[in-house]
Order: sequence, then C-alpha cells, then structure tokens
Amino acid sequence: MTLTLRSEQQELARRTGVKELDYRRLCYKQSNSRQSFQGFNAASLRELTSSSSACFNITLCIRGERMSSLVRPPLGPRTSLASQALNTNPPSNQTRSGPPVTDAACAPFPSFGRPPRSPTSQLGRRGFNASLQDSCSRTVDQYPFLAVGKSALPNSTKSNFLSQGSERLAAPRSGKGGVEMSVATAPKRVMRTVKLSEVAGADLQQLLSRPRIDFKSIFDTVGPIIENVQKRGDEAVREYTAKFDGANLDDVVVKVSDLPDPQLDPDVTAAFDVAFDNIKAFHAAQKKTQALVVETMPGVQCRRVARPIDRVGLYVPGGTAVLPSTALMLAVPAGIAGCKTIVVATPPRKDGSIAPEVLYCAKKAGVTHILKAGGAQAVAALAWGTATCPKVDKILGPGNQYVTAAKMLLQNSEAMISIDMPAGPSEVLVIADGGASPAHVASDLLSQAEHGPDSQVVLVALPGVDLDAVRAEVDRQCDALPRGSIARKALEHSYIVEVETAAQATSFSNDYAPEHLIVNVEDAEDWLPNLTNAGSVFLGRWTPESVGDYASGTNHVLPTYGYARMYGGVSLDSFVKYMTVQNLSKEGLQNLGPSVAKMAGVEGLDAHRRAVTMRLADIESGR
Repeated sequence: MTLTLRSEQQELARRTGVKELDYRRLCYKQSNSRQSFQGFNAASLRELTSSSSACFNITLCIRGERMSSLVRPPLGPRTSLASQALNTNPPSNQTRSGPPVTDAACAPFPSFGRPPRSPTSQLGRRGFNASLQDSCSRTVDQYPFLAVGKSALPNSTKSNFLSQGSERLAAPRSGKGGVEMSVATAPKRVMRTVKLSEVAGADLQQLLSRPRIDFKSIFDTVGPIIENVQKRGDEAVREYTAKFDGANLDDVVVKVSDLPDPQLDPDVTAAFDVAFDNIKAFHAAQKKTQALVVETMPGVQCRRVARPIDRVGLYVPGGTAVLPSTALMLAVPAGIAGCKTIVVATPPRKDGSIAPEVLYCAKKAGVTHILKAGGAQAVAALAWGTATCPKVDKILGPGNQYVTAAKMLLQNSEAMISIDMPAGPSEVLVIADGGASPAHVASDLLSQAEHGPDSQVVLVALPGVDLDAVRAEVDRQCDALPRGSIARKALEHSYIVEVETAAQATSFSNDYAPEHLIVNVEDAEDWLPNLTNAGSVFLGRWTPESVGDYASGTNHVLPTYGYARMYGGVSLDSFVKYMTVQNLSKEGLQNLGPSVAKMAGVEGLDAHRRAVTMRLADIESGR
C-alpha cells in the first residue's frame, strides 16, 4: 500500500522563503484503485497506519521558488531536520534520547521566519550536505520531499547521515514498526521498459506517439501576437521583447556589416571554423553544377533549373540555451544557394545585444540582417515585414511550440510565406545491441533529453543489452549535468523497448520516425538499406548524435514529432526553388501536338486544343 500526500504552496514570500503550506489532497492507492480523501488529519492517518501490516510511505511535496531554514531551533545530535521543522509532539510510546521525532506527515506546516543562516550551511542539489547543527536554505526549482516511511530498520540507532552528500538525511525512531524519519529529494525518474512482443494495436500506437502538444490553445495565444505585429510593426516587437526577454531595444534590426567583430576565445572560434568548413563542404556538394536536360522525344527538350529564394528568415533559438550552431546550419546553405537577403532572428541578451557566438557565426556565414527578437513576434516580423525588418519569402529554423505555431499560422495567411517543416521537441531513438557501451548509450539519450522537458528519448534494446547498467549510467550522468533537472523531466515520458530481432528494431524505428536515429550495433552499415524514416542517421559505435548537431557537416534542422515520414531535414534544396523549362522545335510540335490536342479534347478544354492545332495548321501551310 502506498500513500502519497501532495501539498501545493499556498503562499511564498518573495524573499523570506516558505510562509505557509497546507495539505490539499491525500491519494490512496491499493490494488490498482485510487481514491482521494478530504478532511485528512493526523488522527486518521495514525489510525490507518497502525492498523496496516503493509509498508507505507507518506510524502509531502513542496514546490516554489525558495525554501528558507526549516531548522528551528538548531538540531540536536540525533534529531531529524523534518522533526524539528514540523515541531509536533511524538506518540506517547516513543522512547529515545534527544529531542523528539514526530509523525511529520501528520502535522500541518507552520509559518517560518528567516533566522540567520550559518556560514557552513549548504543544502546540496541532491541532498542535505550540511552539519546537523546548521540552518539550511536554498533556492531550487523543486524542493525536496519531506518523507516518513516504515522500513526494515531495527529499533536501534542508525547514523543520522546515510552518507556524506547523500540523498536522504535520516534519524532513527523507536516505537512500533521501526519508523525512519527523513528529508529526501524527489525520487529519480527511470525510463519505463516495455517488451515489443507484448504490445499491439492501440497500445503500440500510444507507444509511438509523442507527448501531446495542445496547438489549439497555443494558436489562441499566438494569433493576437501575429496580428499586433502586422498592425504595429517594430513597436509591437519592442514591447514583446521587453515583456518576454527583458530587453529594451533601441534598434529592432541591425545590419551585420555595421557590427564590429565579436571578441571570442580563440579555441571557440577555431571550433566554429571547423564546423563552418564541414557544413559548407557537405552543402556545396549538393549544388547542381549543370541543369537537368532531357530530350523526351525528337524536337522536345525539357530542363529543370534551380533558382535561389531571394529573401529568407532564419530562426536561431536563444531561450534556455544559445545555439550559434543553428546560425551556421541555416546561414551556410543559404549563402551557397545564393539568397540575397538573409535575416537571422534571435532573442537578444538583457542589455539588448546579440550573443557574440551567434554574431560570429552570422558574420562568417554571410547573414545580412539580425532581428533582435524571438518567439512568435519574431516570426511575424519576418513574415509581414516591418519598417526595419525585410519581409522574407521563407522562414526556416527550429523553435519552441509558439515559434512552430506562428510558422504554421503564417504559412496559411496573406503573408504569403513558406516554411521548412513543422517542428516539435527534440528526440532521439537509439538502437543498441549487447556490444554497445552502456555509458555511450546513456550519453546519447541524455544529449537530447537535456534540450527540454518535452523532449523524448527512446532506447530500442536488442538481446544482450545490460539495461540495469544503462539505467545506472543515465542516473549517474544525469546527476552530473548542469541541465540534469531538465533531462529528468524528459525521461519521465521516455522509455526503453526490448526487441528480439533486428527486423523488429528497424520496423519499430521506421514507425516511430525519429528526428535522430543512432544505430549502435555491430555492422551498422548493413542496417541502412532497411531504415526508411529518420531525420538523420548515426551509424556505428563511434558516431554520437552530437557530431551531427555541431560539425560533421550534415544539417541539424530536422523533422520531429514523426514528420520524418514525409519531410527531410534542411538542405541546400531548402533555399532554392526549381523551374522547369521546355523548348519545342517545329518537328517537336508535329511529333507531340496530336497527342496533346486529343487529351485536351477529352477534358473538354477546347482553348487548350486550339492552341496546338492552330500552330500545327500554320506548320502545314508553311507559315
């Protein structure tokens, strides 16, 4: 039996920490049934737990911006942090030395002031890493849990710290059941595992689906922004940039040629230069040096010629992470294609300036203008044009759901623009066999999970994969990541699929149609002919997805959300359009004309028929 008690913050002071919390819901789960109880109190919980022979856990979830000093007064040598924080009386049968440990989950949370913080106090990111005599405070995205749980611990003593920097600060408690009192962080999310042989039909389709995006509500938000930018231009862009990015702009758009060269670490510029050279080499090779020319029959010549799109808008994200690599991925092929006007849209920094890394890549790749804005307002400015922002013909580049929604709406509007593809959250599918390094597999999964909480990563495991080792590596590596908390949220809706054969693995992958597909198996090249749906494929033990994201030369702007079934990634072709040309001689029209006239007659389009027959008559008469 598991009891979970979740409490939402009622009020948090801006600078003094938690002011007041109360219990909102008690969820009781047993034998796959779930009930919610109102009016829960300490007595009812004590009665329930004392009458139950099953193990139970009660968890209080605290969320907010700041938790300040749950320790008041300072702790004794054998007292848990939670017990002092909650400051209630223990059951009468509790006997032990030191201050009492209480039924923490049964007590209402008191209000807290902000006592002086001990200089040695430190509440670690993943556990209490502090002396028991310390007061503790920290700023976090999600506070630790206060937990009480029955365990198999003896009624004798146990170390207050399970280990230095541990996940849990514990104190023993004598009395019925041997209860351990603890303060612990949120449980780590583990990727769920399914066996492909055990799912089919609707369950399989659910497995193949992505985390749902409610585009209707997003469209409702984005629509007014687009209209406002259409009507008010630069002024609307300034207002939205101040609101969403916290930057007050003097110039909404700047010409790149007017900007000084940014000062960067030489090692950074050298890395960008390597990426630039490789991206340029791969995309330049896609350029057709000669037009396609075919004589379909004597006197009938057909050609296809490429022409660059004159004006393109390139969206370079800059929200949770600055992505100068995207500037290279988009601007390099645009320059090779011959686009005359290349506008990069990217959110500015707080002071209104452009990230120097983005500016360096933009200058090197031949960008003409930079629009200092992000989000739907930037897409709208590119589509409609403003007093300072050139109107473009096509918008390319990845972005969040608001950017994607704006692109989709404007594509079907009077703005008359096209887009590269619909885009969703980042994703990767890894196919691994028993020879794959668990550490490598975990690092590849996390390389996409860290993009955002809505990312999805999937491991398709062939027989022989040590899944326990992979999970342990995911956990260990995630703890070390600066964006580990983001990655863990992505892992909540990610999963592992166990398959029995290579055919099952390729079939599942083709149905899933991932943005990135890593084939970490022996003889990976042999798999390629059977892979049909993927944005970009990474073959072999030594090809991490990261190389494609940055510098191998392929493009990292790829279809997501299953769109790899019908879209390819950005390429040189994304920046050109093709015109077909035909040229007929008299002989050619005489050879082809009768068939055309007959087909026009079948369709009842007599003007079409006459345009051919009149010319044929002139040829016959010698005109």
